[in-house]
Amino acid sequence: MCSLQALCSGLPLRPLPENRGRWAGVPHAPVRTPGLSPAEEQLALKNALRYFPPDVQEVLAPEFAQELRLYGHIYMYRFCPDLEMRAYPVERYPCRTRAAAAIMLMIMNNLDPAVAQFPQELVTYGGNGHVFSNWAQFWLTMSYLAQMTEEQTLVMYSGHPLGLFPSSPEAPRLVITNGMVIPNYSSRTEYEKLFAVGVTMYGQMTAGSYCYIGPQGIVHGTVLTVLNAGRRYLGLQDLAGKVFVTSGLGGMSGAQAKAAVIVGCIGVIAEVDGAALMKRHRQGWLMEVTGSLDHCIERLREARKRKEVLSLGYHGNVVDLWERLVHELDTTGELLVDLGSDQTSCHNPFNGGYYPVQLGFTEAQTLMASDPTAFKGLVQESLRRHVSAINRLAREHFFFWDYGNAFLLEAQRAGADVGKPGANRTEFRYPSYVQHIMGDIFSQGFGPFRWVCTSGDPQDLAVTDRLATSALEGIVAGGVTPAVKLQYVDNIRWIQEAAKHQLVVGSQARILYSDQKGRVAIAMAFNQAIARGELKAPVVLSRDHHDVSGTDSPFRETSNIYDGSAFCADMAVQNFVGDAFRGATWVALHNGGGVGWGEVINGGFGLVLDGTEDAERKARRVLSWDVANGVARRCWSGSPMAYEVICQTMREDSGVAVTLPHAVADERVLQALQQ
Repeated sequence: MCSLQALCSGLPLRPLPENRGRWAGVPHAPVRTPGLSPAEEQLALKNALRYFPPDVQEVLAPEFAQELRLYGHIYMYRFCPDLEMRAYPVERYPCRTRAAAAIMLMIMNNLDPAVAQFPQELVTYGGNGHVFSNWAQFWLTMSYLAQMTEEQTLVMYSGHPLGLFPSSPEAPRLVITNGMVIPNYSSRTEYEKLFAVGVTMYGQMTAGSYCYIGPQGIVHGTVLTVLNAGRRYLGLQDLAGKVFVTSGLGGMSGAQAKAAVIVGCIGVIAEVDGAALMKRHRQGWLMEVTGSLDHCIERLREARKRKEVLSLGYHGNVVDLWERLVHELDTTGELLVDLGSDQTSCHNPFNGGYYPVQLGFTEAQTLMASDPTAFKGLVQESLRRHVSAINRLAREHFFFWDYGNAFLLEAQRAGADVGKPGANRTEFRYPSYVQHIMGDIFSQGFGPFRWVCTSGDPQDLAVTDRLATSALEGIVAGGVTPAVKLQYVDNIRWIQEAAKHQLVVGSQARILYSDQKGRVAIAMAFNQAIARGELKAPVVLSRDHHDVSGTDSPFRETSNIYDGSAFCADMAVQNFVGDAFRGATWVALHNGGGVGWGEVINGGFGLVLDGTEDAERKARRVLSWDVANGVARRCWSGSPMAYEVICQTMREDSGVAVTLPHAVADERVLQALQQ
């Protein structure tokens, strides 16, 4: 078994590691069908071999060619490290800078089998959210990080480490771009070819930026979404006895079971992949499992009657579940569900992100590889049935929302009845969770802020929980608006109960939703605790790209922006650039994420707190910009909440001066156009 020292020493070539192929007992990515021409196959193989000197290419060429034929991509399985992949304590990484060691920790956490969806294919979540395109890139990146000084920056092109270049201590140590394809060529078909050829990569959001913290992040987001859905749609603060039906227990969607328990409702989650379902059951996130629809309905009825808190996994297709709920309504008059959504990887519907109801799991995987056209037809038929069942239930007191996974977008493309009269391009019969639930939260500047304790010590995480709680309570005590107070109270409660719910999977990390003031206060408290030795090692600050300023996505994060700019990506690009020169340790900009390739531009950052005054200065600058950018954009697009927040920001910080919109009467516009 290799060591961390060996892992940071460059590609192992002499001797070559044993080729153990695909491992048994771990989930693997579906076979890809890029449809390469013979010339493109040659290019893919040549591009893979150029990582290796000529004397080993003779051995590697035939096995790489076989991988391309069998799996549609060259992963370089031979070079999958023979080392337990996890987030080791930061001091164990052989680096010249603390920043580089922290980045290594974050990379290895993204590839930890307990965290990653398909670890051997370097996929962290979402079915195709890659950390790297192949294992050679992993080895080279770790070697560069080990060599890096404070006067260098590592540049990453879609998984490929271009190299180290001179910079300065103020510059980022790492700059990542993923999927930056020329817009006219940024189609799903082109992506499959470009990825197979080895020249671009889909980094999802925090997979390719090395900032994923396991499903805890989406647990928290789902908790807030379901809580606020109950408030908005049902008029309830207490969801006891209410039923939330959804699908997906994989990399991100696996959080739904835990979230249902935390909010105190009955969660019924369908999943076609038995391995994914049982993984969540073994973790304790899924309380019960059944493969019987009869038992599922019986157990649901029982839990409703008793107002139990329950997470029930149905091993089967969610379309069958929705259609059974319709049958129960039509035959008994009983509506058994109150809230519903979907977290299949519908951004990738024809390559394993959505399984059609007409086929079993294994049959579907076989057809997906052997006849992609037929598979696509079945997926689209399944989507139409899926929507038809939801439409029937929605005629009663049942509420459905799109979870930003491109479900309604793909359903529309499949011909399903999701239209809304008089709607613009980003609106459907059902709202996205941003339009109705999270959009106002973003407009107030609240979004998914997270941190990782690089010591790996749970006691350090407990200290940060206490410090974060104290920081937010201090802000509330100083006086905030009722709307802002509600967000703080929800998140204080989340932090106080986090340890009880055993949310850590992988690195010692935590997430909460906070605004600019809260993020800065928490960062200052952490940095001071590191300086006085209360925390044993540096803390990495980050966030989901799905945040106030990080993502331009017309069918998700910016779906509630109605001034015509929802399809523009200036905000996300400016955020990436602004974080870089304000002091972020690393920055990332991605094409794709959440709703899929070509549908979104998003970015993120990592910032290492090490107890120094320099770290405090950088944190203040980065965190202030990272929130204010998005709030100012939402203010300009017409959000009253964002207007209020940005005006308050300008009153408190003389360095901020924002262009504010004036009110424009519709009547004036109409009169002018009619003249």
